Amino acid sequence: MKKLEIEASLENLNQALAFVNTELEQHECPQDIQGKIEIAVEEIFVNIANYAYSPDIGNAVIYISVTDKIVIRFEDTGKPYNPLEKPEPDLDKPLIERDIGGLGVFLVKKLMDNVEYERVGNRNALVMTKKLGIRNEE
Repeated sequence: MKKLEIEASLENLNQALAFVNTELEQHECPQDIQGKIEIAVEEIFVNIANYAYSPDIGNAVIYISVTDKIVIRFEDTGKPYNPLEKPEPDLDKPLIERDIGGLGVFLVKKLMDNVEYERVGNRNALVMTKKLGIRNEE
């Protein structure tokens, strides 16, 4: 797995995206899959940058592995938080009646084939997986 450790701040979002995109391009990842992964990576990194250490700043570690599937793992030592426990938004409710937040993680779960969270010691670990070569019908 390739690894990038950077400060979890919005200013480093482009560096995180470039790290993932470089690896995907080296493995000739199809554009449609790469686009979905880019959205998911942005959402998770921004969440870490905005909430994991607030009001302080800490690091995020991103791992990526590309074989017959793409596995991206985010780790941080911020506050314990499992974003997958948040209830899915009720998209049938009028916008004004919906709870704030939750759409980003909902979108990540829709874009990726699998998303898992675990707390390992003092680390949050979120792992996203996307299969290669199989087109998802939408």
